[in-house]
Amino acid sequence: MASSTTLSDLPDVILSNISALVTDTRARNSLSLVSRKFLALERSTRSHLTLRGNARDLHLLPGCFPSISHLDLSFLSPWGHSLLSSLPLDHQNLLALRLHLCFPSVSSLSVYSRSPTSLELLLPQWPSIRHVKLVRWHQRPSQIPLGGDFVSIFEHCGGFLESLDLSAFYHWTEDLPPVLLRYADVAAKLTRLNLLTASFNEGYKSSEIVDVTRACPNLRDFRVACTFDPRYFEFVGDETLSAVSTNCPKLTLLHMVDTVAALTSPRAVPGNDAGNSAVTVGMLVEVFSALPGLEELVLDVGKNVKQSGVALEALNSKCRRLRVLKLGQFLSVCSATEWRLDGVALCGGLQSLSIKNSGDLSDMGLVAIGRGCCKLSKFEIQGCENVTVKGVRTMVSLLRKTLTDVSISCCKNLDATASLKAVEPIYDRIKKLHIDCVWSSLEEEGGVEEISETNHDDDDDDDYERSQKRCKYSSDESLNGFCSEERVWEKLEYLSLWISVGEFLTPLPMTGLDDCPNLEEIRIKIEGDCRGKRKPSEPELGLSCLALYPKLSKMQLDCGDTIGYALTAPPLQMDLSLWERFFLTGIGNLSLSELDYWPPQDRDVNQRSLSLPGAGLLQECLTLRKLFIHGTAHEHFMNFFLRIPNLRDVQLREDYYPAPENDMSTEMRVGSCSRFEDQLNSRNIID
Repeated sequence: MASSTTLSDLPDVILSNISALVTDTRARNSLSLVSRKFLALERSTRSHLTLRGNARDLHLLPGCFPSISHLDLSFLSPWGHSLLSSLPLDHQNLLALRLHLCFPSVSSLSVYSRSPTSLELLLPQWPSIRHVKLVRWHQRPSQIPLGGDFVSIFEHCGGFLESLDLSAFYHWTEDLPPVLLRYADVAAKLTRLNLLTASFNEGYKSSEIVDVTRACPNLRDFRVACTFDPRYFEFVGDETLSAVSTNCPKLTLLHMVDTVAALTSPRAVPGNDAGNSAVTVGMLVEVFSALPGLEELVLDVGKNVKQSGVALEALNSKCRRLRVLKLGQFLSVCSATEWRLDGVALCGGLQSLSIKNSGDLSDMGLVAIGRGCCKLSKFEIQGCENVTVKGVRTMVSLLRKTLTDVSISCCKNLDATASLKAVEPIYDRIKKLHIDCVWSSLEEEGGVEEISETNHDDDDDDDYERSQKRCKYSSDESLNGFCSEERVWEKLEYLSLWISVGEFLTPLPMTGLDDCPNLEEIRIKIEGDCRGKRKPSEPELGLSCLALYPKLSKMQLDCGDTIGYALTAPPLQMDLSLWERFFLTGIGNLSLSELDYWPPQDRDVNQRSLSLPGAGLLQECLTLRKLFIHGTAHEHFMNFFLRIPNLRDVQLREDYYPAPENDMSTEMRVGSCSRFEDQLNSRNIID
């Protein structure tokens, strides 16, 4: 009898390589269940691990992951508390040692650090750490000495430290430069430094950036939040840019972002009143000449940089390796006069391009970009009020062979219907798409009213009417449009939507985006001020219309920038609990497995809390396995989620600044989180 050859008969080296290429966590877990051999291979090749669960249970850690090199401890429960701080001192040392025994090969560590105590316990366990990421959304304790958050990092990891990530760590800008100067030999070895912290009001000052770059001459990756506004003290201008390029000539990635323009108010369109930046074209040319190795550049300056086309032409000739470019408030990026390529259109090697708030960018400029940047796979446009659907559509047509990721936002002439018309040439290729849910075209045609008044008694007539409306809204002879009934967005996997508070999501399928058979993930951001708004004419936002997408399993529903009254609202207005009911009604009709939810907020009392209607509607998502609420909640509201049969992972994350310092008596506390997690983990999960 002939013996059959199976996958297990392959040499161990080949099987190890195959196992290492599997990145999805659940797929790796399934792989480990095949046999003992596959279990050993999976454990020996897993390099990244994010620990969840309660920090008090760290003594139960398994010792079967000896190859873990990237360890993330920032999501341990209770979230936002210093690791090990609630335990006796002798227990803290033992558990830190236990972490070292379980994960002896760690070279990259992420940790939530409310105080330096956690780092002083953990870092000595792995003296060869190369990358450290700190997380803190709470305010910096005033009793910590200047630079105290970073001293332990440079003392214990001095011989190997290469990368420091502070993008999610609130600190004072004056904390870091003195530490870098004090430990000059360690700072000189840094190759990656991320200071793009969203919680800053003004960002790093000019002199601080100069000191940081002088102390870290070997940086290859530098990201920093700063202020380009000339009205501010120590703003970033020509001298600072010159110092960065001179002090760090090896840079391959440079992000310099204005805190107000890009972080505090990312969707603001300043128009013609923005004022002029202190950054000059001549200095930009010098900076680009001094950084020939640049591969990724982000400059979002918040103030107008005039006649930037000359500098962008120099960028093409001086930085031949450039692949990613993002520009904010740059004027004349592409003049496109007499069909001659100029400005950014000459950067033919770009694979990703983002243009934000370029007040004079025209349709002809977009066409020139489509002709010149023929390798673009990702394109973002925001706040460009002169571009129209014809310009974007022509550019997309020219890039049909490569373009798979498009984002269109804050453009006056590009509402939802126009944006979808613009990307029609790549409807069968596009994988990621962002549009704003502005229904101005539908309102002009009476589409929104027709949608809400449809008679549901006759399904056949209803389907026919919807088909006719889709043809009406999607076709345009001048744009070679066609009926959306024939349009299948075959490869669309990720959809991002922005919608103003009080608007509805129900018109979305009528724009032609109704047939997306492979759409797996959607992000919806709802933004606006509820105060002063009356009750919406319909009882729900319209999440139930997303049931059209058969593979939709992941959702990020972000209401964090929706502002209202957490307590009693004035007459004829709704408080946030009623708005939350409006947003979440219908979510139970979707077959979601993962949900990230940001509750709306009341800024006057710094409260983002899940309400009773919100908890009741979320418990209707019976297919959920992961639920992350980026806010607070009452303990008895959290108990609603125990009725979701296969729910495995739930966590409250106050990842916004400033996170509440002290838990309110009615909100989730350390004991409340532990009780809820004990109940969640004690249930029998079918799979």
